[in-house]
Amino acid sequence: MSFRNRGRGRWFRAQARVPAARSGFTLIELLVVIAIIATLAAIIAPSIFGNVGSARTSAAKSQIQIISLALDAYRVDNDAYPSTDQGLQALRAVPLTGDPPKNWRGPYLRQTLPLDPWGNAYVYIAPGIENPDAYDLYTLGKDNKIGGFGEDSDITSWNGTVRQ
Repeated sequence: MSFRNRGRGRWFRAQARVPAARSGFTLIELLVVIAIIATLAAIIAPSIFGNVGSARTSAAKSQIQIISLALDAYRVDNDAYPSTDQGLQALRAVPLTGDPPKNWRGPYLRQTLPLDPWGNAYVYIAPGIENPDAYDLYTLGKDNKIGGFGEDSDITSWNGTVRQ
């Protein structure tokens, strides 16, 4: 609505009162949202975290296969696997202990030796207990003890159990 003020020649507009806009959420609205998020987290979290253990086990198996390929390449060049004293470091640098390699053409691994997915070093024994003509390469899993199930199980290069 427009009204003309007759005395001054200006137009004035009548303004309807508008209620003030809401400036936040109520406590009940916040509680409902938090309850929904908590419910979703309770449903989804176990499925996500349940897969972490199997992913670590798969990563350990893959790392053992990669290290085994590097050990086989070392053997092709030097006619023998590195000794236990030389260890897996012989895949990255010329070993200084034991019998020197005949024809070291490394490094046989491009990156530094990985730890297992649980932060422990892989166990390397050459000649091996399970494989006396080659080597034993394994990790003891999350618990770092022989045996176990699930994430605590031993992962070996020969797909068997660890004996000491």
